[in-house]
Amino acid sequence: MPAHLTARQAVLSASALLLTAASALAAPAAAHAAPTTRLLVFPDQDHAAVDDFIRSATASVDVTMYELRDTAAVGALVDRQKAGVKVRVVLDGKHTGVNGAAYDALRAAGAGVVYSSSDFVYTHQKTVTVDGATSLILTGNLDATYYATSRDYGVFDSDSADVAAIEKVFDADYAKAPVTPSDGDSLVWSPTDSEQRLLDLINGARHSLDLEELEFGDSTLVDAVAAAEGRGVTVRVVGMNPDKYGSYFDQVKQAGGTVVTFSSTEGRYIHAKAIVADYGTPTAKVFAGSENFSDNSLNNNRELGLIVQDTGVLDGIESTVRTDLVDGTPY
Repeated sequence: MPAHLTARQAVLSASALLLTAASALAAPAAAHAAPTTRLLVFPDQDHAAVDDFIRSATASVDVTMYELRDTAAVGALVDRQKAGVKVRVVLDGKHTGVNGAAYDALRAAGAGVVYSSSDFVYTHQKTVTVDGATSLILTGNLDATYYATSRDYGVFDSDSADVAAIEKVFDADYAKAPVTPSDGDSLVWSPTDSEQRLLDLINGARHSLDLEELEFGDSTLVDAVAAAEGRGVTVRVVGMNPDKYGSYFDQVKQAGGTVVTFSSTEGRYIHAKAIVADYGTPTAKVFAGSENFSDNSLNNNRELGLIVQDTGVLDGIESTVRTDLVDGTPY
């Protein structure tokens, strides 16, 4: 076996041991008596899980999607509509070229489908809600063009307060009516409060911060990440496009943090937006959602994410970030 493979395996093995040890110390999720969330990791898992979720609907499917260009997902929605399930879809109105085929297919099937309100720069949210009972909150679009290489996450959320809040906002966005979103128990909305919620998560970290971000250009959040390293928090960032975000990566590095990057020409595209704070402690929390570190994403778009303490979501995202830290190029 080549020596460089042996070294890499040793690093992965050490990381796995650390993860196992930390997991043993992690306290059960405190927010709810039983887990209400479940994680998908892409591309490790197949997007057929999303199609299966759609096909499980017996009464309704509500979808808000920035890009919908997956014929299997569109087919599942059409099938549900033909089976008598109420299907409604909000697609980003500035991406009609990408979303046009899905829009036409859904409309031809009799599904309710609209383009998003111009009140937002983009409707960048990626959410599927089935039967008013469970929502799937995604970091990535339902666009099969990118499935093979994109690192993304999806979290199934069956917390009743969260789902009710998601459905209320969906109803308003579908009707292009004003609404003030509720955070329910776990939600993070743009443009309502996402920058402050993420800032609170970063500022609240006491031991570690592991971040995986497609865009890394919001100075308020990056300043907070660098300041966390400065107060003794171990900071590690997996990012993209060092040519574009180099000054922000420099800021984290100069504070003492670790940064690795990927580029669009490599085999993995970091499309995820995730933050793990204080992994392995009783106060550990994880964010996953559609919000990038950008002013537009946080303050001008319709976006949705969530912050939870469920150990399954924490373990899955932390393990994946550690893998990507090993595979990325040190900045």
